[in-house]
Amino acid sequence: MEQAKIDRINELARASRSRALTPDELDEQKKLRAEYIESYRRSLRGILDNTVIERPDGTRTALKKKADK
Repeated sequence: MEQAKIDRINELARASRSRALTPDELDEQKKLRAEYIESYRRSLRGILDNTVIERPDGTRTALKKKADK
């Protein structure tokens, strides 16, 4: 996600502390937050896809089942 969009999220959050946001600003804030969350989740997918859970007895289970190729 571009830094300008992150800055806008922060700007709207600061503004909401001192005044009520307009309906347009609320809509913009909601869309930007959704985009930010999706961007964050997308960045973690590569890590989570290769993560395994190791139990004390030594067994291991993939966190996510790999798709058949």
